[in-house]
Amino acid sequence: MQSRVKETVILALAILCLGAFFYRAQIDVKDRDRVVFVRGLAEREVPADFVIWPIVYKEVGNDLAELSATLQSKSQILEKFLLENGVKKENITYSTPAIVDADGELYSGGKHNYRYVATVVATVATNDVALVRKTMEKQGELLKNGIAFSGSDYQYRTIYSFNGLNEIKPAMIDEATKNARTAAEKFAKDSDSKLGKIKTATQGVFSIENRDENTPYIKKVRVVTNVQYFLED
Repeated sequence: MQSRVKETVILALAILCLGAFFYRAQIDVKDRDRVVFVRGLAEREVPADFVIWPIVYKEVGNDLAELSATLQSKSQILEKFLLENGVKKENITYSTPAIVDADGELYSGGKHNYRYVATVVATVATNDVALVRKTMEKQGELLKNGIAFSGSDYQYRTIYSFNGLNEIKPAMIDEATKNARTAAEKFAKDSDSKLGKIKTATQGVFSIENRDENTPYIKKVRVVTNVQYFLED
């Protein structure tokens, strides 16, 4: 009889100990799951460091040989203008003239004053953005030499880009991470907790966009970091 009572007491104590163990384990898991998720933002405005400037001009005529000679002459005038304004020859390229035969167009309709329309694209590609912008302001000088520009076609728009991301990336990530921690510390303070170690963190994707439509030569660089911190009592 005494043996059975002893066994019952031992079994009860074992159950109590096991229950206490599981309770403590649940508390530990709960404490470990106390986290705060925050995002840190970093933004910078930087000047574009590369530009592609397409200069589009058209010529019309009825004789292909004469039209070709005119295009060559106009290209020489344009190249002289660019070189005199500091653009390097190796940064200038020319497309093959695109010639449209108006008489051969299926839906052109009617008679045309000129049979052929030729389009030439001279492209300046350089990292001297300031020089190009200064030269663009002088385009009116070319009109005096009979070079008429076509700037309405979207595919020939001037493109500014920023290629120096690797140089500013570490500092921007550091700034975004610090901003995330500041937000997490405020949350911890408001919830009467202490901020613990980082649980998880992701850098996020860098984006580079025009600051606005009127200043495409100024870029806005942006990155958002996602961080989870443990919270402690």
